[in-house]
Amino acid sequence: MMNPILRPLSPLALLVASCGAPISAQNTQNAGITVSDVATFDQPWAMTFLPGTDAALITEKEGKLKLWRTGASTSTDVAGVPDVAYGGQGGFGDVVAAPDYATSGTVYLSWAEEGSGGTRGAVVARGKLVLEGTPRLEGLSVIWRQTPKVSGKGHYSHRIAFSPDGKYLFVSSGDRQKFTPAQDLAVNLGKVLRLMPDGTPAPDNPFAAKGGVSAQIWSYGHRNVLGLAFAPDGRLWDLEHGPAGGDEINLVQPGRNYGWPLVSNGDHYDGKPIPRHDTRPDLSAPALSWNPVIAPGNMIFYSGKAFPQWQGQALIAGLGSGGLVRVSIEGEKAREVERIDLGNRIREIEQAPDGSLYVLEDGEGGKLRHIAPAPENLPAR
Repeated sequence: MMNPILRPLSPLALLVASCGAPISAQNTQNAGITVSDVATFDQPWAMTFLPGTDAALITEKEGKLKLWRTGASTSTDVAGVPDVAYGGQGGFGDVVAAPDYATSGTVYLSWAEEGSGGTRGAVVARGKLVLEGTPRLEGLSVIWRQTPKVSGKGHYSHRIAFSPDGKYLFVSSGDRQKFTPAQDLAVNLGKVLRLMPDGTPAPDNPFAAKGGVSAQIWSYGHRNVLGLAFAPDGRLWDLEHGPAGGDEINLVQPGRNYGWPLVSNGDHYDGKPIPRHDTRPDLSAPALSWNPVIAPGNMIFYSGKAFPQWQGQALIAGLGSGGLVRVSIEGEKAREVERIDLGNRIREIEQAPDGSLYVLEDGEGGKLRHIAPAPENLPAR
């Protein structure tokens, strides 16, 4: 019998399309998995577990960084955080631990920063996390900025991912709702960037010879990349919001042009059509697209033992779809397998060290929820 909250695509599921669609919260339990509410945060955006500890860091958009310990119902403010340009989609963004965190204590953070004349742009910084005494950041220093800063408060993207070997820092940089910069190799908006851990361009990037910010670019023609993750085979994938339709997951390859705003599998919000990907075979098409949208939050590739049947698959946090979307990767294509209805907009999903999952609900009072196998479905030891 199919688990009642694990369901294949249906017309009803596909109607949950709008990024702003309200979804009623609910508690979920059944014979397949258990979902329990753990703690509450205000507008949480990202989460990362700290290697070798029982703790995780969680960002809140308005400008707080929280230290939460497994099993706790409360969290602690981390001192030494920066001022952020809060508003719209802006504020605190991603947080990840450096590959050498166990010895360096270094963490990476992204946020929206004020510029001159009402402009804004995303930045990435790194600093040392000190857990003794009052948790705090020391030596926080910006190592990358979106160039140029522009008006508006949307499409920062600012997701962070390290390559599996720890040598390279990848950053997603949204088009800032300006469309054409995504095709302009002289700016770093609408791009996926490949940097060294100190924020300098990786020396053998596709456009290194152009110099300047062009040397940062790994791929271009992106809209608003909110998922950036490496699969178990070492390949990089992204997850991005389309316009009115056309959310997509892409295999991100060096030097490729992913088409925005020249093509999309969605249309402009005012109804103006956009040519479809299949009209431009010279541009890289998505491995999978959604129309209506799922309005993704982020994604991970599952590698734990708690859900062995999910290993190697992409697990996507869905804002519009109100839960998780499970996707099977098949070569350079992808296929949606099923959805897990959590009854609310899900901003973030993270895998815990024990292979269970944690998700963060979107918005004020967003719950941190723990997903684990039901007792009768625990994997054999």
